[in-house]
Amino acid sequence: MTQLIAPPVPTTPGTAPGAVSADVLGGPWPATARPGRGADLLIGGVGLAEAAERFGTPLYVLDEAEARGRARAYRRALPHAEVLYAAKAFLCSAMADWVEQEGLGLDVCSSGELWLAVSAGFPAQRILLHGNAKSPEELRLARRLRVGRIVIDGPAEIARLAALVAADTPQKVLVRIVPGIAAGHHAAVRTGVGGQKFGFPVEGGDAADAIARVLDQPGLELAGLHCHLGSQITSVEPYLEAVDAVVRLLAETRDRHGVELPELDLGGGHGIRYLPGDEELDLAEFAVRVTDRLAVRCAEADLDVPRLIVEPGRAIAGPAAVAVYRVLSVKHTADGRCFVAVDGGMSDNPRPALYGSPYTVRLVGRRSEAGETRVDVVGRHCEAGDVLVRDAALPADLRPGDLLAMPASGAYQLSMASGYNLVGRPAVVAVKDGRARLLIRRETVEDFRLREVGR
Repeated sequence: MTQLIAPPVPTTPGTAPGAVSADVLGGPWPATARPGRGADLLIGGVGLAEAAERFGTPLYVLDEAEARGRARAYRRALPHAEVLYAAKAFLCSAMADWVEQEGLGLDVCSSGELWLAVSAGFPAQRILLHGNAKSPEELRLARRLRVGRIVIDGPAEIARLAALVAADTPQKVLVRIVPGIAAGHHAAVRTGVGGQKFGFPVEGGDAADAIARVLDQPGLELAGLHCHLGSQITSVEPYLEAVDAVVRLLAETRDRHGVELPELDLGGGHGIRYLPGDEELDLAEFAVRVTDRLAVRCAEADLDVPRLIVEPGRAIAGPAAVAVYRVLSVKHTADGRCFVAVDGGMSDNPRPALYGSPYTVRLVGRRSEAGETRVDVVGRHCEAGDVLVRDAALPADLRPGDLLAMPASGAYQLSMASGYNLVGRPAVVAVKDGRARLLIRRETVEDFRLREVGR
């Protein structure tokens, strides 16, 4: 059953009832963020404190207008390119609907993501399947559902996929190359350099050999080359370097095999703001400079310009969601430290523990006149590394029962969530125009028990 919350009336001084407040948070918060009644914070016209009371905590509040607006911005900035939403950032049926309706394709990397998307009605021809270790079952499913493209990531996939495909019904594929370009905020997410598990390195000839092998398979139609440089990239320069490297390989392929490949997939990894002062990738600059660079390099190599493909995930989903937690305890230690423990943690957001990722956090639902103090916002799990925000500035009178909100929580949080300590994954609520609807219910202990089939 759809659950709705009526829109609160803004109470910012000087704002008429029903008018839009001018006090916009900006930074990592959704564009619809506004102050609300009783020190609440409105997202999509819905109060976070009110939503927490209705749906419980931890809670992920997903701003439909923000997600759609960001998808639409990619279509406007890159009208001649193909934009695929990277489902690994976060996928549910509603998100699949939104990006499809905004004209984007979908990039999936598992049979689970593929099944969910197709079950939601997403057109299979607009889906690309990638992943460094696709199982035979996943490849068979992709063929049966007639996905548009499959990215070949390793030598075994060439023969495995060719064996599934009849010559009269070829499968369109891309070969993932590793151009040797370091980009991204953390070594663990730099996928454009050698020494890691993805793709075929250009250096040493692995990429050229893979291209030759694919071209020898009559059931495989090599549409182009794919590369992915990493995650949370805020500069356009690495993408320009990637264009240079891929066009060189396209020219070598033409010279060696007499074939001009029609597609070039630059992947995603576009960075967003997590803290107010953070940089993010400038989409307009990216669109202009990358398309210009591609045209120039192709002209120099006497190549037709291939169709550009990009795969934003975090840049669409990340800023669209806010995580809401309830404070369970506030612990002051003799050495002057303060730990604020909340009812979520690394089971719904593993990024701080994995990468040391920073977040900002604020009190919602209660006005405080106390001064700020520095605290560590920690999770409820039995791990010393379960820290969500270190050295956060929060009111000194913070107490159990208070609500804390963390923006930029839409990507790589719930998609990487676990069942550690048998703590169920949070609910997800979509908000738009002052209404909230439950998209994903809270995972319960009964859900864990139902998976047990023996003892």
